Amino acid sequence: MTAKKKRSAARSKRRLIVAITGATGSIYGLRMLELLRRTGGWETHLIVSDAGALNAWQDRGLARKDINALADVVHNVRDIGASIASGSFVTQGMVIAPCSMKTLAAVAHGFSDNLVTRAADVVLKERRRLVLLPREAPLHLVHLRNMATVTEMGGIVFPPVPAFYSHARTIDDIVNHTVGRVLDLFDVAHDSIKRWQGMSSPLASDE
Repeated sequence: MTAKKKRSAARSKRRLIVAITGATGSIYGLRMLELLRRTGGWETHLIVSDAGALNAWQDRGLARKDINALADVVHNVRDIGASIASGSFVTQGMVIAPCSMKTLAAVAHGFSDNLVTRAADVVLKERRRLVLLPREAPLHLVHLRNMATVTEMGGIVFPPVPAFYSHARTIDDIVNHTVGRVLDLFDVAHDSIKRWQGMSSPLASDE
């Protein structure tokens, strides 16, 4: 393939920003990168906060270089001059998976102190899709109010809650179902989840 054709192919890909921040559950962001690479047609832009990298090491034993290898483009969390910091750089949106309560608060209040929160602010102001996977429990009132604020701004708060109707057998099955449902929000074609087809049989009647 010539350089010109490579550039044309790159331009034809849709872009999605994936951020991994400082909460347990880095597997959600990692699996998203893996599935997007497998499906093709997508260019992933990755941001990992310092706390996100620490949690990925704790959760999965992965170094930053291992995480970076899953993405097409990697941005430094401190680089607020990166391409994704501008609305003129067209993306389909952004997923923060997992989303720490600190990041949630910053997004809710427009506090763009790093590239994760700046990119999220850009996605919101450009009316693109922003999806947050918050990982915290239990929740206090400020957490809930911040989630409500993000929702009012057009974002989607998507807690990674298991769907037991899928009859998951492994943790991977649970993770894949959540990630697959998030990818549905961006119209990503994939076959990573068992979709609801209605009950296989009605409940037995007592009559």
